[in-house]
Amino acid sequence: MRKLFGTDGIRAVAGESPLDPKTIYAVGLALAHSLTSSKEVLLGMDTRESSEWIAATLIAGLNAGGATARLAGVITTPAVAYLARKHGFGAGIVISASHNPWQDNGIKLFGPDGYKLSDEIELAIEDEIFRHLATLTHDSIAADKLLEPDESYRAEYIQFLRAQVPDLSLDGKTIVVDCANGAASSVAAQLFAGLGGEIRITHASPNGRNINEGCGALHPKVVAAEVAASHASMGITFDGDADRSLFADEHGKVVNGDAVMLLAARDLKSRGQLANDTVVATTMSNMGLEAALKRSGIRMLRAPVGDKYVLEEMRASGASLGGEQSGHILFPQLSTTGDGLQTALAVLNVLHTSGQSLAELTADLKVFPQVIVNVKVREKKPLDGFPAIVATITAAEEELKDTGRVVIRYSGTEALARVMIEAEDEARMKHHAEAIADAIRTELGI
Repeated sequence: MRKLFGTDGIRAVAGESPLDPKTIYAVGLALAHSLTSSKEVLLGMDTRESSEWIAATLIAGLNAGGATARLAGVITTPAVAYLARKHGFGAGIVISASHNPWQDNGIKLFGPDGYKLSDEIELAIEDEIFRHLATLTHDSIAADKLLEPDESYRAEYIQFLRAQVPDLSLDGKTIVVDCANGAASSVAAQLFAGLGGEIRITHASPNGRNINEGCGALHPKVVAAEVAASHASMGITFDGDADRSLFADEHGKVVNGDAVMLLAARDLKSRGQLANDTVVATTMSNMGLEAALKRSGIRMLRAPVGDKYVLEEMRASGASLGGEQSGHILFPQLSTTGDGLQTALAVLNVLHTSGQSLAELTADLKVFPQVIVNVKVREKKPLDGFPAIVATITAAEEELKDTGRVVIRYSGTEALARVMIEAEDEARMKHHAEAIADAIRTELGI
């Protein structure tokens, strides 16, 4: 069982285990020893104040393990994945905790193919990390001065994205873009420049501690309110490392990843590019999406939460579109991982070619009421080992049957159990969600 890696790399409070200097150095050592195709790695980071010292410590470990690093500076997670693959780096590394608060940080790893590392490779790296931790001393982990970033990587990534929508024009549109004071702040203005229309960039002044603070994809109602107040055409909002994006339509209504998958699937199908007429979503996607896709002759498969698991199911089923309600959208014919900026351009391009607004394109998505209750837990034990929890879940499933869904899972990045229920009857939905949450709190709560 993995102890360090969650569904999206290693993540914790910066400076505390497993993001203390000793462990970070050991990660660098272990990763360096795992490299096979090249001993050179590319490293990027988000805007947290801890990102630079974590990067410097990691690079010291890489160097000690016989690898060398190139620094892309502040850049998005999908940019590192793309650039690692294009230039043949042995690995890509991103220092980021995505949507988490500024006190947290993380280490995300990509292989030379641009894909997130498999569970098997992460487990092997973990084993070596723990072996190093048993012998390392604090005297051996002094970080060198951080490398100067190579700004050309950012320009290359922007060129890659723009080439995907060569005919896109935003003339006549006003777009509000919320960068979450994160990695998108370094690329958004350049990316949208020259596309026409009026682009209003917001929350693009990072200070090391304001990433995701009252803005970004964690707070999509912020950009939605701005759209409504300014009578804009639509809004786009990113998370801290810009691997996902959410939207707001012209009426100031939040548009999530389910709606994006619906409009993207229909567009691809109309052009004969939706492989096997299949979309891969997750257990968290709303039943309304499944119904809307079915009306368009499109099958929906469900994968476990986590874009790496969505991608695994896409490869198995041959699907050309997948994603998560949270805004991770995967276009494998274009990229190896979710990319919020790429998704934004794809949505804008559908609006441009169809001549329809975001509200019009998603009008028939009838969303079942859904509630998510997060329960802080002291440990992530299998829930089927607690009869009281099992009984409460079973009662909910039996009562809801075909009129709702119950999904209980542990967060891959935080000490949380997530209770998600959706149902036609909102009162019953809330009752069962709280009952299950209470049962988990009793058995496992802090």
